[in-house]
Amino acid sequence: MSTASVINDRYRVEGRLGVGGMSTVLLALDERLERHVAVKLLAEHLADDPTFVSRFRREALAAGRLVHPNIVQVFDSGFDQRAHQHFIVMEYVPGFSCAELLRDRGHLDVEQAVDIVTQACRGLDYAHRNGVVHRDVKPGNLLVSESGIVKLADFGIARATGQSSITQVGSVLGTAAYLSPEQARGEEAGPAADLYSLGVVAYQLLSGRLPYEANSLAELALKQQREAPIPLQRINPHVPEALADAVALSISVVAEERPRTADALADMIDSGAKGISPWSDEAPTRPLGRSEAATRVLSARDRERAPQRGHEHRTEETMVVRRGATSRNAPRAPRTVPARRPPAAEPRAARAEQRGSGARSGSGRRVGAVLALLLGVIVVIALVVLLSQGSRSLVTYHRVVANDWQHAVAQVQQIIYRYTR
Repeated sequence: MSTASVINDRYRVEGRLGVGGMSTVLLALDERLERHVAVKLLAEHLADDPTFVSRFRREALAAGRLVHPNIVQVFDSGFDQRAHQHFIVMEYVPGFSCAELLRDRGHLDVEQAVDIVTQACRGLDYAHRNGVVHRDVKPGNLLVSESGIVKLADFGIARATGQSSITQVGSVLGTAAYLSPEQARGEEAGPAADLYSLGVVAYQLLSGRLPYEANSLAELALKQQREAPIPLQRINPHVPEALADAVALSISVVAEERPRTADALADMIDSGAKGISPWSDEAPTRPLGRSEAATRVLSARDRERAPQRGHEHRTEETMVVRRGATSRNAPRAPRTVPARRPPAAEPRAARAEQRGSGARSGSGRRVGAVLALLLGVIVVIALVVLLSQGSRSLVTYHRVVANDWQHAVAQVQQIIYRYTR
């Protein structure tokens, strides 16, 4: 289509803004309202494909009902009979995409990157609350206007909540590098998938590289399951550790460990830039782990921050109990159990007396054993004396049986007296 063409007898084309595999975006002048707009045209070779036509129309319907400062607004859509092309008319955003910023600058400073991500979070939060999942969040779809306003664009593969999918079983939509693990597995994408994709964008804006470098979707899925991204602060020392923690949570391979909403992610990113870790007590939100699990083992960071065991209290520092959906984003303090205290004074005194009595009894038994040994020695001496008196002497053996040592001593004394008097 030439730059002199007019779409739908209203939008005069002035130039081309971008081109993709599915569509071309043109700059046009709305001759009725005398304003510049962006017109997206479905590629000609897809105009007769019902799948892509349905997807194209769905973008217009999904984005058309979203009116938010951080979302590119849709004004019009339709089918140009003369050109035999489907079109969508959108708000024109003069400025740059994040893809262009990354291409020109490598990576952004922390302040600008955080501002872009938090604004994108507000747009996503609004879309999610209205039942729309974007499913293709990437730098090329984040537009930064000349006044610094970030707008989320291209809802081409968005899906309304509860709407049946038009994709074939096992197919995957979205740019591979920004796909969440569940999308890479071919599962249905929900709001958590958008948060993962935006987390990848945040990682790239702050470091200039992707958390996972892969040449295929299969390789990407494998790396996501087996490898951990390089911590952001190692790549860019200017990134606060707390901010690196927040970004790492947003790209967790477990969807339930990511922030619950885009608004929660915005708070986490903003707090991280201020040095407040998502694991600290001051953090506005904190993920509690998998929703299907009743408990979750704390990370090494949690255990380092947990109270240490002392003499007065015992701290449960191995798990956080999930009490319900309302507490998913709130940090739960470790539960302390008071150490067992001694009972009242009177029982303690009674037990002390019992312990003393037992000690005395044990001591008495030890003394008795010693005395019995001595008495045994005396008996042996007496027998030796008797034997030494001559061959006519009579030797008599007496067996002493007693219940206690006092009784035994008395019997031995009687025997000695009898044979030595």
